[in-house]
Amino acid sequence: MRLVTQVSEVHEFIDEYRVQKSTVGLVPTMGFLHEGHTSLMQRAGNENDKTIVTIFVNPLQFAEGEDLSSYPQNLEKDISECEAIGIDLLFVPSSEEMYSQPILTSVQIDQLMNTIEGASRPTHFSGVATVVAKLFNIVGPCNAYFGEKDWQQLQVISTMARDLSFRVKVLGCPTVRQPNGLALSSRNAYLSLEERKAATALSRSLQIASENVQAGETSAAVIKSQIVDEITDEALVTLEYVEIVEGNSLITIDQIFEGARILIAAKVGKARLIDNVDPYFGIK
Repeated sequence: MRLVTQVSEVHEFIDEYRVQKSTVGLVPTMGFLHEGHTSLMQRAGNENDKTIVTIFVNPLQFAEGEDLSSYPQNLEKDISECEAIGIDLLFVPSSEEMYSQPILTSVQIDQLMNTIEGASRPTHFSGVATVVAKLFNIVGPCNAYFGEKDWQQLQVISTMARDLSFRVKVLGCPTVRQPNGLALSSRNAYLSLEERKAATALSRSLQIASENVQAGETSAAVIKSQIVDEITDEALVTLEYVEIVEGNSLITIDQIFEGARILIAAKVGKARLIDNVDPYFGIK
């Protein structure tokens, strides 16, 4: 595995891969890798000749007062995991390398950015889209892999890649969960044992909702109320939102149909957690 920190070094290796006519899989991450990231890297490795992983805690997607300074990191462990999986190129740039001057350009995706997560984090998705656009430009034509746990992010990035004609195929990968249903997240490191147990209320409420939809309930208001009741029963969990939307456009719907998505966010201790489900598929 080659570890590089400069954009010019990525270009050098990418040019080498192109000469070899290699297909490239890209897995952008913020590090502190877990089994969810591992599943993305393994799929990228299985489907491409070369696999590139990036580790960069992107300051543009953190608002003032969020956990940028305390975001969990363990670069030595991340490097070892990438080596064990067989990653070809690991790109770990500094903030100065990615944003060498005050950045005056940002990416906006109308309609998708200002709803759900964007309602309470208005600058977040612009920061995500901007850094991912930079990575797509740095790497060039590739297959890019993102987890479905960040469903809104996946729709933002997919739409950006399409609208701006990036030669990148954006691929969503299923959420990886602990045996108790808790979606894997780097922010789970903030949770105590008691909080980890309480956090399963998110996936449990989504599974109950899915079972009710599959049993015939299609009223979004009814399903939303059931989720709120389930979460409210867990004292250590503070619900931020439940939204039921059309999966691609993220438009709020009144009646649930195939292609719908239920999204949820809650605070558990110091951690802010998100999860989602296709109600016709359920938590697997």
